[in-house]
Amino acid sequence: MTIIFITGANKGLGRETARRLTGLGHTVLLGARDPEQGAAAAAALGARFVRIDVTDEASVAAAAADVAAHEGRIDVLVNNAGVAGPHGDPAELCAADALGVFDVNVFGVIRTTTAFLPLLRRSPDPVIVNVSSGMGSFALTHDPERVESTVVSPLYTASKSALTMLTTQYAKALKDIRVNAVDPGYTATDLNAHSGPQTVTEGTDAVVRLATEPPGAGTGRFVDRHGPVDW
Repeated sequence: MTIIFITGANKGLGRETARRLTGLGHTVLLGARDPEQGAAAAAALGARFVRIDVTDEASVAAAAADVAAHEGRIDVLVNNAGVAGPHGDPAELCAADALGVFDVNVFGVIRTTTAFLPLLRRSPDPVIVNVSSGMGSFALTHDPERVESTVVSPLYTASKSALTMLTTQYAKALKDIRVNAVDPGYTATDLNAHSGPQTVTEGTDAVVRLATEPPGAGTGRFVDRHGPVDW
């Protein structure tokens, strides 16, 4: 049975990913920062709640220790937790704003991946799925035919571009683990005030596909629900 750990899974894309994967018969560990919301979501979905704040080293270490004590391994790590950060005039941005966004979207992925690597390496087919964004794609954000080119969100886009590059570097370095990045697409979630045209189910198609691929599937890819995404 596949054991899947998902960060930021009490709502939005993370929760829908957890719902779909439990429905497919996988053991899902629902990671969330808020204990009440996380526990409620896990109970509703038939998952096990594990508290994790990806911005806190001690919290991430405690989450990994919890999983080591209960399940002993994970087969799939879904780094889903993310924040949008401030929008608007770049002239008003400050370094503290940038640190806040990168702390979740990039540094949080590094903290969680490092802590969970020993658990992943106990799996016969370990997988990491990083939830990135087309907003971090140089190609899409420069294509006037794409909605990504119309948005000004310096910190979110920069953090997701960094996450996609981080994914390719992990894929090169971690030869024993499949590491891929996902663009969910413009999906209606709290992150965009539910303005996206896609449902959360559509937004999780690529995440679920990568989390359930058979052994031997590719690594170092950037995909959405339709296929490969241009870098």
